[in-house]
Amino acid sequence: MAWSTRELAELAGTTLRAVRHYHQVGLLAEPERRSNGYKQYGVTHLVRLLRIKRLVDLGLTLPQIADLGELDDHPAEALRTLDADLAATIDRLQRARADLCETLDRAAPTDLPPELAPVAGVDLSEADRSFVAVLGRVIGPQRRQAWADMLQDLPDDPVAAEFDDLPAEADEATRHAVTERMVPYVRALRAQHPDLGEPLSDAPRDTHFAARTVGEALRDLYNPAQLDVLRRTEALLRADRATPSG
Repeated sequence: MAWSTRELAELAGTTLRAVRHYHQVGLLAEPERRSNGYKQYGVTHLVRLLRIKRLVDLGLTLPQIADLGELDDHPAEALRTLDADLAATIDRLQRARADLCETLDRAAPTDLPPELAPVAGVDLSEADRSFVAVLGRVIGPQRRQAWADMLQDLPDDPVAAEFDDLPAEADEATRHAVTERMVPYVRALRAQHPDLGEPLSDAPRDTHFAARTVGEALRDLYNPAQLDVLRRTEALLRADRATPSG
């Protein structure tokens, strides 16, 4: 029995282009030719092509099939490796689908991790919202949840709007006044949400990387006067903690 290239492809359920490509990469031996120059394929070519197609359909790459050599009738080890890879891929896709469903259900923005998704409904400035998105990438899940709880329970204090509206050229008196009002506001937030703790303490990467990322985000998002107020506020809060009570 001898088949043409087209007939061989049809029998194997593949395409002429695939058969020619398998010849080019050395997976399928070239057949003999008839006197008229046309190729004539036999049973060995069909069986080989069926094996190649089956392995490709299972997910092996052509280089992987080539590495199998004569073992491709039942490459148990390669198939077990492929099965493990597929299992890992399925697990990743299932987690991605669960995350997608949660994002759709909450109408959550795609720049926030799931724990911080509810923050999308909170009235934050554009700078604050962007800072939370960056912070969510460098802190661990426990701190992300603590931040989400805090941001959803923000008190209605005019100092927050004062800080948002503080111009870059604000004078010393204005900066000092805003700082004086920021200190009790931030102190109350931290007392109400003690789980905030040190925000970078459970950073998934090293704390130096996390601190550098947060610092760069602050410098990009807030103007010099706002950054000055933040530094002063933190310094006063540290001084409070360092002062013995009683």
